[in-house]
Amino acid sequence: MGALLDLLFPGRCAACGGGSWPLCQPCAASVPVITPPLCDRCGRPTDSPVARCVDCPPREIDVARAPFLYDGPLARTVRALKFGGWRALATPLAASMARVGPLEAEWVTWVPLSRNRRASRGYDQAEVLARELAPRVGLPAAGMLRRIRETPSQASRSGRERRRALLGAFAADGDVPRSILLVDDVLTTGATAASCATALREAGARRVVVVTAARSLRGPVPARCFDIIGPCSRPGLWLPGGSSSGSRCQPQAKRPT
Repeated sequence: MGALLDLLFPGRCAACGGGSWPLCQPCAASVPVITPPLCDRCGRPTDSPVARCVDCPPREIDVARAPFLYDGPLARTVRALKFGGWRALATPLAASMARVGPLEAEWVTWVPLSRNRRASRGYDQAEVLARELAPRVGLPAAGMLRRIRETPSQASRSGRERRRALLGAFAADGDVPRSILLVDDVLTTGATAASCATALREAGARRVVVVTAARSLRGPVPARCFDIIGPCSRPGLWLPGGSSSGSRCQPQAKRPT
């Protein structure tokens, strides 16, 4: 059936609607890739290695990583997953997320959508990414969080306003592992992920690592991040012509109950 569907409805580029799946060569050539040197804590591309930077997320998050910048064709790809019903895009995006490690943790979980948003979209894009990512990094996945109140869109709010709006918006479902890999689609200020991390820590977590498909940044970004064809491109990311390099996540004991 899958082969028949591919024949009748050939895959097309998620960013421009033409060319090959998941991204055509011209769109792939415009994807901004996060390349080292980085901020050690949050993974922001920098001119030289630093331990922390002004764009680091709140302290509840120990480490954050993403393979791409939220810009251009990659931003359109993430929006297609998030709002357009292109659930299959989670597979190639998770393939890149798995290679920005080491993402050391015991379990994988995700930032949950509200019940209404999940119903309107048909799925939770963060959950789909998490379940695609987990086997690639050799870890189990489980839902450990729930939204205990609805929150409005945070797109136009500052980081401080987002933190205030999301305070107490999440709760953990029972005990959680000590080390958790928290998955979402995009990291902007980190307010949502920090609210989730707070709930996880209150339930017993001691380390929360956040991994997203993309990172949204303000201010200048090193030009090398837009040069994926040249020698600065990072091997192992999902892109046409990319190679696989694996991950160093370590499987651990089962989730406590």
